Amino acid sequence: MTDISAPALARSVLITGASTGIGAAAARHLAAIGWTVFAGVRSEKDASALRLSATGDLRPVPLDVTSAEQVSAAMDAIGTALCNRRLTGLVNNAGIAKMGPLAIQPLDDFEAHFAVNVFGQLRVTQAAVPLLGSDPVRQGPPGRIVTITSVGGRIAAPFLGAYTATKHANEAMTDTLRRELAIYGIDAIAIGPGSVRTPIWDKAEQANESGPYASSDWAKPLKIFEETMLNGGKTGLPPEEIAQVIEKALCHPNPKARYAPVPDKLTNFTIASRLPKRWLDKVFIKRFGLKRR
Repeated sequence: MTDISAPALARSVLITGASTGIGAAAARHLAAIGWTVFAGVRSEKDASALRLSATGDLRPVPLDVTSAEQVSAAMDAIGTALCNRRLTGLVNNAGIAKMGPLAIQPLDDFEAHFAVNVFGQLRVTQAAVPLLGSDPVRQGPPGRIVTITSVGGRIAAPFLGAYTATKHANEAMTDTLRRELAIYGIDAIAIGPGSVRTPIWDKAEQANESGPYASSDWAKPLKIFEETMLNGGKTGLPPEEIAQVIEKALCHPNPKARYAPVPDKLTNFTIASRLPKRWLDKVFIKRFGLKRR
């Protein structure tokens, strides 16, 4: 990994899950416009690929959000690089997603979602709060926390129960942090994208065709849902567009508490989030072939 001990520039940000997708796009975008970007990655291969694709001051950092040791080491290194200045922003982006019917999804899979998406996110956030503004020794304006949630943080789709449960938790945590950290002037903002062209669903088809659900009562509906998600991964918003929303959340003098960059937003989010739940149930049941047998 690159030595990150050199002094950071005036604007600095830590981005978790920066190997691919939204995290990588945000890291490249912010580095290109003059930020010092500490990019959390899982391997040297990811670090090398990110460095080669970026311009500006981008510094890969080994960061598995489930490892207390790696989180602590990353914060120590970033704190040293910042000298006595504060971190401008933390972007909580690291996350996993696996499809499956909750009624039979292995508990290990469910717990893995929370280990990364919830406990890992809070572990990083707690460690970053002193750098963002609670340490009175550090100078500069207080920083901001930007958390990448999802449409699933507001609308619970079938077959994504584990993922959407964590995203609902992320939404609640963001609201709580914003209210609690006001004593330090640290803001907390959620970004809930719709379909984005990222590799998060790339392995879903292979896993489900040979996995534990292939012969279950949900096999056909899950296949329809899977195809919908894979198509969204190919036709959704480019991650660079989400990177621009992240920049706005970090820089706007009066940012929203939540941004929702969603393709066909009226249909895919606004109406769906306002429909009575029983009505939305009927939409999902019809669309994915979940009618009672």
